[in-house]
Amino acid sequence: MGMSVTISAATEQDAEQIFRLQYLCFQSEAALYGNYRIDPLVQTLDSVRAEVAADCVFVARLGEEVVGSVRGSLTADGAAAIGKLCVHPRLQGHGIGARLLRAAESALVEERGATKFRLFTGHRSEGNLRLYRKVGYEAVGTSKGADGVPMIVLEKPAGTYATTA
Repeated sequence: MGMSVTISAATEQDAEQIFRLQYLCFQSEAALYGNYRIDPLVQTLDSVRAEVAADCVFVARLGEEVVGSVRGSLTADGAAAIGKLCVHPRLQGHGIGARLLRAAESALVEERGATKFRLFTGHRSEGNLRLYRKVGYEAVGTSKGADGVPMIVLEKPAGTYATTA
């Protein structure tokens, strides 16, 4: 019998596994854009540790292994900025990303008072766009990442978090 994936708040001890997983998962995004200087690939371990300490960070675990992660924080306008959602390549397509999103959305509303959710994804990232649309996000604009990658800005109202996944 196989183990099931559990979702929980990240702890300080998870930072290194999140860091390594993020580096693995965002290789395909970097290849898609021909840009290996995207933020998730150049972020430092200390920066990941700081985010785990300050933000709403959730992990998906298979046993003791961190196989997915997402981060969220509240912005000045009351929106929750959600980012760096990643799931280990061998486990993608099984709903883990949607479960991570739901956990982050719930915590951001209940613990931080978020009024809406906002996230950014690359304009060529069709798999990401499919997931975000499936769980209720709608494109509201475009921007350019600090790394130069054209991004699509997606949002959804906070009241819809419970119906995702």
